[in-house]
Amino acid sequence: MCGITGAYALTELGKEFHSKLDAAIATMSLRGPDGSGKYMEKSTALGHARLAIIDTSASANQPFADGTGRYTIVFNGEIFNYREVQQELTDFNPRTTSDTEILLQGYIEWGEKVLDKLNGFFAFAIHDKETDELFLARDRMGIKPLLVYQDENAIVFGSEMKSLIAFGIPKVIDKDSQFLYHQFNYTPYPETIFKNVVELEPGTWFKVQGSKVQSGSYWQIPKPTASKTKLTYEKAQKKLQELMEKSVQRRMIADVPLGSFLSGGIDSSIIATLAARQTDKLNTFSIGYADEPLFDETHYAEAVAKKIGSNHTVFKLTNDDLYADLHDVLNYIDRPFADSSALPVHILCKHTRKHVTVALSGDGADELFSGYNKHAAEFRARNLGIKEQVVAALKPLWFLLPASRNSSIGNRVRQLQKFSEGVSLGPKDRYWNWASFWQDEEVDKLIRDKVDKDELKGRKERLTAELGTTNDLDEVLYTDLHQVLRNDMLTKVDLMSMANSLEVRVPFLDHEVVEFACSLPENFKITSTIRKRILQETFRADLPEMLFKRPKHGFEVPLLNWFKDELNSLIKDDLLSRKLIDEQGIFNWNAVEVLLNKLHSNDPGDSATHIWNLIVFQTWWKKYIRQ
Repeated sequence: MCGITGAYALTELGKEFHSKLDAAIATMSLRGPDGSGKYMEKSTALGHARLAIIDTSASANQPFADGTGRYTIVFNGEIFNYREVQQELTDFNPRTTSDTEILLQGYIEWGEKVLDKLNGFFAFAIHDKETDELFLARDRMGIKPLLVYQDENAIVFGSEMKSLIAFGIPKVIDKDSQFLYHQFNYTPYPETIFKNVVELEPGTWFKVQGSKVQSGSYWQIPKPTASKTKLTYEKAQKKLQELMEKSVQRRMIADVPLGSFLSGGIDSSIIATLAARQTDKLNTFSIGYADEPLFDETHYAEAVAKKIGSNHTVFKLTNDDLYADLHDVLNYIDRPFADSSALPVHILCKHTRKHVTVALSGDGADELFSGYNKHAAEFRARNLGIKEQVVAALKPLWFLLPASRNSSIGNRVRQLQKFSEGVSLGPKDRYWNWASFWQDEEVDKLIRDKVDKDELKGRKERLTAELGTTNDLDEVLYTDLHQVLRNDMLTKVDLMSMANSLEVRVPFLDHEVVEFACSLPENFKITSTIRKRILQETFRADLPEMLFKRPKHGFEVPLLNWFKDELNSLIKDDLLSRKLIDEQGIFNWNAVEVLLNKLHSNDPGDSATHIWNLIVFQTWWKKYIRQ
């Protein structure tokens, strides 16, 4: 796991970017604290910051060149099946034991076809000195990021936006992307907050030679309309267990200490259980919330740890601990991203890194197997019973009651409002409504400049293209895999783990597991009484029974209290002050003032979430735009 960056000059003027390479590499010091290197040849400049995981010797440092010196690679990620790939190579004697060398030699022998052979997560760039061709590629699920800027003079790329900014790219905010950021707390890929900067899409490659640019796709998530498995439920369970065992086993390779996150939920418990079978004494880690007992699930994690015999460590957090990390999180974010659960993830990664360099996680299972509350709500909306009809009919009542994410009763009211509002909508509009933290008309009032409605409509159509194509929940899971998983969950884990120089591996997102999960019929995943059905029932005998009787809690960071107390001055006198709002010319002061008043009212609703969204944006704007 590392950071990569670089530039390809399309013209002589474009070579001016090469002079900024050292600055771009320096921005990634936390991603790669174990060393850095650079390479410049012809049109290409490559930079690398290393976090050593496999073959930690200096001989595996990057940029890494093949024996002839013709090809040079910078690589972020891991190839878990590199030993199998090595066996397919002809007449090759490696100089290292690193997966980097095998990846490079595979490209030399097979070109972009090497991507079909890889099992791992990665973003890499390879330069051919002889032809002056630069080749970029990203893993199938988009676990590792790769941002690309292009103008008439150069192509610039990097693992993080801050490396592109260090190259001196124009920082022109894309208004449509900003609009969507306020709605979702992230900017849906491939567009980013800046014009002319995109994310290289997962499962794709990109190459440039001279002025010729090409791109292609080598893998896609199977569409919901794809044919389903003919396996019986029992045989599908057996197949799932085999695939998960193989996936975890692959992800245990490392030449540094390795452990596993263990929250006490089903997903991380499955991963930790399977990992414990591969090692003598697995290290497991969880966080508990001393000030929020409703959300403290450490006793579930401890029960799993006892059952699997792991060396378990619990980090007990107070709200003061969360607050103490707030500024570190805000400072690391280099493009607007407002999922507040990044705070506890950052703390978990920070403390885990004191013990290990690699951690396994259970991310991806909810999107693959239908684990979210909204999936159960969507199932009920498509299979209306008497109870659901009554909730829908009482819609006017729910909107008379105070809703909030900051109490169990207020959150229940919020859910009733969302359900009664969404049940009458079609699949596309319901998904958009339930995924949004701000509705279109609210963002319209917030932002001064009017956005291109046709452009926004086009993006919305693209993001919801598969909804309404089937009669079951697979179309929602498919959309979540593209939107929620890639834009939110994976972005959050990458940012917060890399801020602490920790590599996080996600066994549920092995592409063989993903393909199999997408082939399962809806009733294998969800019914009126159970979510993640096949996952729960396949591994039930391996886990403590108490895990299957627990309610599903999502942890809400105590934003509302902070905004009224510790952060009140920062909000009122700085980030959301009338002075700064007027100076920016981005937001309408009246809309901001209404939001601030609601925050301090008896019915705060989602105002704390909205304020956090603006705090993240304002902090980012002051650091990267104003200066």
